[in-house]
Amino acid sequence: MTYESALEYIHKVNWTFCKPGLERISELCEKLGNPQDKLKFIHVAGTNGKGSFCSMLSSILTDAGYKTGLYTSPYIKSFNERMRVNGENIPNDALAKITERVRPIADSMTDKPTEFELITAIAFEYFLEAGCEVVVLEAGMGGRLDSTNIIKTPSLSVITGIALDHTDYLGDTPEKIAAEKAGIIKSGVPILYGGDSQSAREVIESRAKDAGSPFFEVDYSALQIKSFSLEGSEFSYKARGRVKINLLGEYQPRNAAIVLEAVDILRSCGMNIPEDAVLSGLWRAEWHARFEIISRDPLVIFDGAHNPQGIASAVESVKRYFKDKRPLVLTGVLRDKDYRFIAKKLSEIADEAVTLTPASPRALSAEEYADVLSENGVKTTPVSNIKGAFLFAKERARELNTPLVCLGSLYTYVDIIDFV
Repeated sequence: MTYESALEYIHKVNWTFCKPGLERISELCEKLGNPQDKLKFIHVAGTNGKGSFCSMLSSILTDAGYKTGLYTSPYIKSFNERMRVNGENIPNDALAKITERVRPIADSMTDKPTEFELITAIAFEYFLEAGCEVVVLEAGMGGRLDSTNIIKTPSLSVITGIALDHTDYLGDTPEKIAAEKAGIIKSGVPILYGGDSQSAREVIESRAKDAGSPFFEVDYSALQIKSFSLEGSEFSYKARGRVKINLLGEYQPRNAAIVLEAVDILRSCGMNIPEDAVLSGLWRAEWHARFEIISRDPLVIFDGAHNPQGIASAVESVKRYFKDKRPLVLTGVLRDKDYRFIAKKLSEIADEAVTLTPASPRALSAEEYADVLSENGVKTTPVSNIKGAFLFAKERARELNTPLVCLGSLYTYVDIIDFV
């Protein structure tokens, strides 16, 4: 099996037609010898922030000397990003080899595994073969019925925060979504909550109590920002002073505070994580498409925020970095997102925008989105073609002598980055 044929096989299943549950992934992993039972995990769920959290924590653990696996989704540039060891993507040949081994087992099942279940099983196999000492495992969606929840006893469970997203599958209130994500809590395993929602906190803490799991949360009143710029930020948290990160975004110091709490919990569980590894790992962490500078001339920033909380955070970041300066916004969204809310939030930071049509069958057209933005007082030019929209917006930003901020869908990142 080649790398290309492996990807073709993995992508051939549409998960939306499959009933959620752990039965398929359990059967698949059992036939593979349950590789997940031979690995050590930090399990991470949450509506927003979990990718950045996973990147920072895995970077710290790598710098602490642990052979560290990282499992995330979706990928930004290359499929191989979804499973990494010590920061390196799975090699093409390893992905092909493991997929070839998994395929006949998956094909023999009466109830075939979904795409995400296949990827999860392949990742478990890869992390075991690579000799990972610890794996930072990001849940795909929800928690209770997510394929990653097949793991039995992680070292730590983390819920970064709760907001309304995937409401068709997870529920239409913070409490319902919290209940789904709290499904990752395991008996006796510490659970860390990093969100703001008090009602969600109550659900998670109650589940933790029922499971006999120590409950921890982040004290954001102990987070003090010392400096904040497009070169990174410096802050203190509790007894730690002069902590630096280069991940941009108003929300990243808060994500880092969750990581620092996780580090202290893991230390109490016996992991050896020197403080210099904490500081170097935080500074070294990378996470693409989250308030990332992709060009300096003109200044172009991309943020793949795509739900109300993510957009609100991105808007606050723009206000924090640029103060009274109004950037030009390039944006495209999917039809199933709350694009009317997004348009209203964007009107807080922009007088002018360019809309595009993302490369997805679920996309809202550039013309339709332009109408919604115009209704919110934003002068908008629709350009359906992604390349044309970006090049037009880039030149318009130069004319206006203002930054260009690209917001709204991760699906546009790879296309836009090619034209920078």
